[in-house]
Amino acid sequence: MSTEKRHTDSHLMFERLTRIHAKIKSGCYPNSQQLAFDNEVSVPTISRDIEFLRDRLGADIKYDAFHRGYYYENDFDLPMNLVSSKDVLFLSLAKQLMMQYEGSPVYNEISSIIDLLADSQGMGKSDFLKRVAVPPLPKVIVDEDVWKIVIECIKENTLIEFDYNGRWRTETTHRMLRPYQVLLQDGMYFVFGFDENANDGKGGERLFNFSRMKNIKNTRQFFELPDDFEFCSRCGGGRFGAFKEAEKVQYEIDFYDDSRQFVKDCIWADDQEVFDFDEENTTKIKFSSSQSLKVMEWVLSQGVNARPVAPADFVERWKNEIRTLAEML
Repeated sequence: MSTEKRHTDSHLMFERLTRIHAKIKSGCYPNSQQLAFDNEVSVPTISRDIEFLRDRLGADIKYDAFHRGYYYENDFDLPMNLVSSKDVLFLSLAKQLMMQYEGSPVYNEISSIIDLLADSQGMGKSDFLKRVAVPPLPKVIVDEDVWKIVIECIKENTLIEFDYNGRWRTETTHRMLRPYQVLLQDGMYFVFGFDENANDGKGGERLFNFSRMKNIKNTRQFFELPDDFEFCSRCGGGRFGAFKEAEKVQYEIDFYDDSRQFVKDCIWADDQEVFDFDEENTTKIKFSSSQSLKVMEWVLSQGVNARPVAPADFVERWKNEIRTLAEML
């Protein structure tokens, strides 16, 4: 469904919900047939709207057999009426920031709710929202069935079974995973958990990209979620995205020229220390992380303006990468 179509549908739904709410709150006991006639829609559409009010918005709607219509058993107001225009503005900006996930299930769900709130405040077409944008980024194709099954297994704490082709191990392998968390990064989705097939059947924690998971199914086999399931606790303090290794390493890297400001623009690790040596045109950063692959990509992205100093094995790997690149010329 197109963005414009979703926006139109949410706008029409909001208008109906507003009218339905006003009718019920007035105490005139409207029924589905009356509401369908007033809103020029079918009775099934009104039934879905009533379910939305009850199940999604928490309205305590009851049917009175004597009056043959709906009423609120407890006082209720539309949440949209309780949200300030300032809150809606920031929610709408948050939607802009999620544009890299456009077309995915999570974006569609969040977008429809935010559109509904924006319409309630008359901000659905605000020109100001166009002043904050996300630059064009690659879009990742996500199979909606994969998303649904992963989320279902996380909710139920059940094992996921699937076939997988990895980034380095490209042959198809069969996996049984205890899913801990879904990770979102750069428009991509990953599931983090305990892979029972890793390490020759001994098991181990792994990350899997949604787009590479095939023949997926919910096994209905339950597992106990460990207390320390958080992915971030595995990163050794590093902030380099969805990648982790077992060993936490201390890094020391020098940056030169234009990259000096680049490295000072962000917090790259929880324990980072940054030192400027202006007479040498150098900025040194020290930090710890268990994400060596991502750290390597980060250093290489700065070309001749970045040089690792420690640890020694990381420096040697960096040199090998440089040599290989030189041989490709």
